[in-house]
Amino acid sequence: MANPALSISELTALQGYLRKTFCNDKINLKPRANIKDSVEVYSGEDFLGTLGKDIDEGEISYNFNMAILDIDLEA
Repeated sequence: MANPALSISELTALQGYLRKTFCNDKINLKPRANIKDSVEVYSGEDFLGTLGKDIDEGEISYNFNMAILDIDLEA
């Protein structure tokens, strides 16, 4: 069963949380095409990852998934 869509109040709270946690006011959450239970996370124009909503046994959690490529680690 699919998880319910993220509400506007959830998006606002999650975006505020991420901005505060990472000290970055450029973080924005953007809807994904045809996928309602997760959003894309950006810092300005840079794609960071996805943030999804999960409901398990009545408990809600939000999971931020960010891939780090080996080429990103090169100095």
